[in-house]
This record gives sequence, C-alpha cells and structure tokens, in this order.
Amino acid sequence: MRPVAVLFVPGMRQESALAARPEPQDAFIRPRYEAMKPVTADMLRAHLMVASLTALVADVFACITVAMLPGAQHLFVSASFRLAALAMMAGGVIVARQLGHAAFRLAVADRYVSEAGVYAQRVAVAPDCPRRWLVILHLRLAGKPFVLNKH
Repeated sequence: MRPVAVLFVPGMRQESALAARPEPQDAFIRPRYEAMKPVTADMLRAHLMVASLTALVADVFACITVAMLPGAQHLFVSASFRLAALAMMAGGVIVARQLGHAAFRLAVADRYVSEAGVYAQRVAVAPDCPRRWLVILHLRLAGKPFVLNKH
C-alpha cells in the first residue's frame, strides 16, 4: 500500500493523513462497494441448486440401495463413491443446461420468448410458455437477465 497525501484546510474536520489505495497485486480483494453483479449471483445460485438436487437424487439412490442390500453400506463411504457422486452432480448440471437450452430454442421458435439482440437488455418470457420453468432455468444458468411478460 502506498500513502496518499491529504490536504488539510483550517476549520474542516481532519482525516487520516495516510489513506490506503489498493495496489494492482491487491486487486483480487474487492472493496465492499464493488460487490458481485446480481445476474452473476443468480447464475451461481442456479448452478448450486441444480447440483444440490442432483446430490439429493444420489443420496436417495444410496438410501434405497442400503435399505435393499444391508451389506452394501461400506460402498458409500469409499472414495470411488464420492468421485461417482461428484461426477453425477457435474453430469446433472450439464444435462440441465442442455435441456434448458433446448427448451429455450423451442420457446424462441414458438415466439414465447423474445431473444435479446444487440441492444436489448433483457429476455422477455411469456407467461403462457409451456416450458417456462426450463426456459427460466436456462436463462439463470446462462447468466442472462430476463423479465416475465404480463398478458
């Protein structure tokens, strides 16, 4: 950090003579006023939601297997099961992205969605879109801002 000179004027409140200004090597530490964009936070939240739901499916599968095969409990504490569960979560996110993209393309073709052009800020989704939840999932996973149109 380098010191910055501060001009003191008589009669005004005096501030600290050394104000901190971040150097380029400190750029990875973001000040509070430069928070994450809401669209980025929404995108990360959507990915975590899909990964969590996929992990839930893996846990249900493990519980059903333990109930049916009581001797199989040792399989679910191994490193290979953990790697398989991680691969299943990654695969679930990829499948959700593909399904969402396909639903988005169909909604654009059926004119339920107005695709964002060069100058458009948000994607408009019609309320009567038959695959609206998949389209919204795609938009959240892709990090595109959207609005729900009213009739």
